[in-house]
Amino acid sequence: MTTLLAAVNRTGIRDEKPLTQQFLTLTLGSELFALPIEHIREIIEFGGLTEIPLMPAFLRGVINLRGAVVPVVDLAVRFGRERTATGKRTCIVIVEMLQEDGPKLLGIIVDAVNEVLSIERQQLEQRPSLGSGVRAEFIAGILKLNERFVIALDILQMLSLDELDQLAGAVDLASA
Repeated sequence: MTTLLAAVNRTGIRDEKPLTQQFLTLTLGSELFALPIEHIREIIEFGGLTEIPLMPAFLRGVINLRGAVVPVVDLAVRFGRERTATGKRTCIVIVEMLQEDGPKLLGIIVDAVNEVLSIERQQLEQRPSLGSGVRAEFIAGILKLNERFVIALDILQMLSLDELDQLAGAVDLASA
């Protein structure tokens, strides 16, 4: 749940800005990342993945989620890293992306999910200008948690369905 601060902007329309925002923290290798909870639909155990030939390396395959075919992205590979090795805590985070033709489901393979954090607005720093090993447009900001920093991901940029379609199309053209 997000706590809202209501204010009236210059046009007289009421703006509601969150005082707190919730994030799901997840692990990729030894790094900690966070996703805004409003996009997360569910978390499922890793298994039953069907690989699809000639797809980009980050697109690991599809799963059957209660009759729906859901593409699954390996987040580590999307970040230009090694493929996620499956372990006991490996899971798939199902996210919902709103598109013009309705909501689309997409799965994200991660090493582990950790906890849901409620973050005050002042705990979220702007996106850094220096490299972090992740494309800058994938980063929404940096969360300050005690002595540790957590990269908050911009899920709409990171999992842009248009960009994923273009990359998949480029692989199709290259293999033709």
